[in-house]
Amino acid sequence: MKKKAYICALALLLSAPLLQGQGQVSTRKHRLADFTDKVTQVVLTGNEMLSSALREEVVAGWTASAFEFCSLERFETIKDQDRYYFLIIAETGGVSYLTLRKGSFEVISLPLAAAAAGSGRELTYLSGLIKTVQDFTLEAMESEIVAYGMEAWVNKNYDKWGHTKQIRIAREDLADNVTEQDLARYLDSDFIITEDATEADQDYLDAQYNTLVGYVVAPLQAEKGSYCYKMLFEAETHTLYYFSKHRITARKGAGFLPEDLKRLARKR
Repeated sequence: MKKKAYICALALLLSAPLLQGQGQVSTRKHRLADFTDKVTQVVLTGNEMLSSALREEVVAGWTASAFEFCSLERFETIKDQDRYYFLIIAETGGVSYLTLRKGSFEVISLPLAAAAAGSGRELTYLSGLIKTVQDFTLEAMESEIVAYGMEAWVNKNYDKWGHTKQIRIAREDLADNVTEQDLARYLDSDFIITEDATEADQDYLDAQYNTLVGYVVAPLQAEKGSYCYKMLFEAETHTLYYFSKHRITARKGAGFLPEDLKRLARKR
């Protein structure tokens, strides 16, 4: 009975309109219905290198809607207007995020780099994050389940196809508590730890066939409650295949944890 009640409650959450005043629908899917019809304002911030990369990647890969570039000053004057969507890089909790907003409503927010001091690797994976923002929002327009479940939407890619892919994760992207015993237990001939992050990054840049590449984002100075984010991108298509996060503690530092490796190995 409890299971049945839970399923019914979940179904109501995902399918029934939530009302804000009489007759006004406010489900996430409904709020995103005009995504392709409205202009997306791409906000260029004070970081010249990052703004240049954002401009380049949006021009190359943003196809879901019309877009314009705007300054941070203009964004401040129009940011609460529902007439626009906004693609912006903003910092919080020691991490910079690539965020899509509709007025004050957050559509999706993805970790980009450690705040104020990115390693430079974020410029490599920016294209994949932009693709993910765009693909997620397009599917969320059609599905309430997708709209309320970004991580599940991403990870279904790995659940379906992870066993067919080579995985390459840089050693620096492993948490300190990953042991050689863990590596021996979970790695195989197509699940590889590279000694240098540039090797994995180059596979992404070269669009290496049938290969997933790891990327980790965490604050430089983790505080209580800080999160570490772990991702796998398909090099050839820049599709995000795996997304996981954990709170950083004394026992669990930044990087892929033994449980991530176990989870990834289990699907192979």
